[in-house]
Amino acid sequence: MTQPSVALALAAIAFILTVIWGGPLIRILRALKMGDSIRLELPDSYQAKAGKPTMGGVMIVLPVLLLTVLLNAVSLIGFSGQGLSVLVPLGTMLGFGALGAVDDWEKLRNRAKGEGMKARYKFLIQVALAGLVAWGLYAVLDVPHMFFPGLSRTINFGAFYIPIAMFIIVSSANAINFTDGLDGMAGLISATCFAAFGLIAIIQGQVFLAQFCFTLVGALFGFLWFNVHPAMLIMGDTGSMALGGTLGVVALMTGHWILYPIIAFIPFIQILSVVIQVSYFKYTKGKRVFKMSPIHLHFELSGWSETQVVQRFWLISLLGAMIGVALAVV
Repeated sequence: MTQPSVALALAAIAFILTVIWGGPLIRILRALKMGDSIRLELPDSYQAKAGKPTMGGVMIVLPVLLLTVLLNAVSLIGFSGQGLSVLVPLGTMLGFGALGAVDDWEKLRNRAKGEGMKARYKFLIQVALAGLVAWGLYAVLDVPHMFFPGLSRTINFGAFYIPIAMFIIVSSANAINFTDGLDGMAGLISATCFAAFGLIAIIQGQVFLAQFCFTLVGALFGFLWFNVHPAMLIMGDTGSMALGGTLGVVALMTGHWILYPIIAFIPFIQILSVVIQVSYFKYTKGKRVFKMSPIHLHFELSGWSETQVVQRFWLISLLGAMIGVALAVV
């Protein structure tokens, strides 16, 4: 089979596995009373989501873990170059997923306030995880530091690559986290981004990375079977942080992380809107640029329905992904 055929076959298998075990997982989460709490300041449409099972990211992570380990079993045991490389995005997914799960659990313990881990502690752990991964990319895998569209040579940053990679990983984890909140949106946009970087990996001949990306795409489609409007469960930080951190690592491994703001345009705009809102609020002592941030809340409060926001944001994401892939092959 050709590389694209294998990647698509893995996506199909991941989809089937996720759909099969999704129903039992939802019943387990309901039995354990893992219902999400909703902040009172959010739009009224969010209050209907209260009580829906959270930590749904587990539905994505476990099939990807199973398939990736089985597919790479021989290489992982021998620690060949290709087998070792897939450990980095896989480990990132597990590490950030575990951190997100702790945050989700804290929210469940404090349902009245809906508050998870303290932001500074969560951020410090994100930085520590990102530092470990960035060092692995730089010192162990020796990934290309950066490709720039139109240039034939690789741009090298030396040791300064490590803080750059850390910034990208942490920013990506929080960008997808901010994108989560509407039924199906984080899943659809993440699947589109992973498919785009998976195509770039295929073009580069990075077989294992491409297979990993499309395995994630298939698992995300399986998750969306239960998460599209009206959602039966919520991704939670377990899923959004795992996906965001992993997306940042995948972008770094292709060397085309400079295209992240284009391919992942919606997550990029989401986190940028939060930075703008918070900065302007502090600078003006109470004034706002948007009605609420992240920016999808602004559009909801402006009259767009939940499905309109999701569909329109996804269309923009598809366009960004196509432009990004085209630039990667220039």
